Amino acid sequence: MPAAVAEPVLEPAAAAEAKRPPTGAALLRDDVTEAIREAVFEELATTGYARLSIEAVARRAGVGKTAVYRRWRSKLPMVIEVVSEVVSTGIVLPDTGSLLEDLRLLVQVVHRVLRHPLAAQIVPDLLAEAARNPEIADTLALALREAQRESSAALVARAVTRGELRPGTDPDLALDLIAGPLYWHLLVTRGPITRDYLDRLPRAISAALSAA
Repeated sequence: MPAAVAEPVLEPAAAAEAKRPPTGAALLRDDVTEAIREAVFEELATTGYARLSIEAVARRAGVGKTAVYRRWRSKLPMVIEVVSEVVSTGIVLPDTGSLLEDLRLLVQVVHRVLRHPLAAQIVPDLLAEAARNPEIADTLALALREAQRESSAALVARAVTRGELRPGTDPDLALDLIAGPLYWHLLVTRGPITRDYLDRLPRAISAALSAA
């Protein structure tokens, strides 16, 4: 659990005032914000979105509830902002010199990300919550698609330049072909993924993109 970090404690009556954008001496401390962010992920992984509470996040972060309310008015914008910042971080991959090797590397990276315990617990829970909450659904869809599309777009553009793919090849199709099978195996059926599968998948994606 992150070490306790003290911030000025406000009475409940002052909570509304605390939610206003801070200025001057009231600037929010980065170390406290980071402790809260870590606590949000740990609580999501432990209890899920529905049972997550501001009180539990504050307790895990070692701060008062006021420190959380000074940053977010409720748990929904808190979770949306924290999760969006993580999933919107695109994957930057080196140019390996061939489409197949680029695909092999990207498949390995996505595989490692989805195997992470937090991802394995948080992503399915948030997607289930998204079915009931349009705001979460829209935010997740935008953050996931736009960030990771940069990686697939760069991969496709390099392959087109090399003559390995035809101009106009859809980067979104490439992303679907890469992430879809891995997500299905790791987070839906939760079946094992062998080295042989990880070796065959890039070849299958390459063939599908070439034929598309």
